[in-house]
Amino acid sequence: MKMQELKIEVFGRVQGVRFRHFVKESADRFGIKGYVLNKEDGRVLVVGQGERENLELFLNSMQRGPLFARVEGISYFWKDVEKEYGNFIIALDKGMLEDQKLSFINLGKKVFGIKQRFPLHIAIIPDGNRRWAKEKGLKSFEGHKSVASVENIDRLFKAARKYGVNYFTFWAFSTENWNRSKEELDYLFDLLLKFSKEFRDYAVENKIRFRHFGRKDRLPKEVVKEFEKTEKATKDFRDFHFQICMDYGGRDEITRAVNKILKSGINEIKEGDVKNYLDTAEIPDPDLIIRTSGERRLSGLMPFQSTYAELYFTDVYFPDFGPEELNEAIEEYARRARRFGK
Repeated sequence: MKMQELKIEVFGRVQGVRFRHFVKESADRFGIKGYVLNKEDGRVLVVGQGERENLELFLNSMQRGPLFARVEGISYFWKDVEKEYGNFIIALDKGMLEDQKLSFINLGKKVFGIKQRFPLHIAIIPDGNRRWAKEKGLKSFEGHKSVASVENIDRLFKAARKYGVNYFTFWAFSTENWNRSKEELDYLFDLLLKFSKEFRDYAVENKIRFRHFGRKDRLPKEVVKEFEKTEKATKDFRDFHFQICMDYGGRDEITRAVNKILKSGINEIKEGDVKNYLDTAEIPDPDLIIRTSGERRLSGLMPFQSTYAELYFTDVYFPDFGPEELNEAIEEYARRARRFGK
């Protein structure tokens, strides 16, 4: 039978309770290869390879976990095998002592109901670039340089990482932005092409995982090719994650996801199925969404994923939005009470 791969994320009280050892024992019992890994935000990531029947048994075994675990939710995604694993291991993102420390911190959060103070995932709608340029007496689209600047991105990344932010998403180009002039589009794509080449070296040096969210069939082939090169060069990094939304629209993303689900043969679509087929399937939902320039709407950024995101709007144009402004947004987030419907 054809070997398949199953990516699983387990939520709940699953760190500091020997859950990874439980998963390893199950993997060995069902002849599964791959790895299990604790994530910084308290989740457990499992990647398993084997025959589909055995993988389904493996998945079912995770519904309960070991004695002191409490599984609150599981999401999973089937895919073809690209890289074959030789055995099943318990993987560590960091050293053994740091791993144990993080496990017990996350266990304490679950036992005592401690909420994470700072956002794990920040998404930014970098608005106001053209208005900023006009006020400076420049061509309207020259304000995009700030978005496509590795130097500016680096300053924001460093500020965010001090607060423990692990995922940073930029919405660079929407599905509606195709209505802009050819001159502006050509300028923007040239900037992005240059940015991707420069960012690849920066990302590899700083161990940053890069992903492109959005459509890939309408962008210039050179831009898509450079994005793919950067994705491939950084796919094994886990310390920090940067996502760029390019030719992205929330409605378009959901439509593409539903079409993929229909093609997969799933008859009854559940919430977890939608999540698993979105561009963001491999990352947590945004905790904080920031929009610059005074506009107070999301305009379709991650409508499925942003249900409980905190929103922060500032009148500052994005070219002037630096580490100090980002610090203010994060500190404001920390002062809010997130109830998630409770």
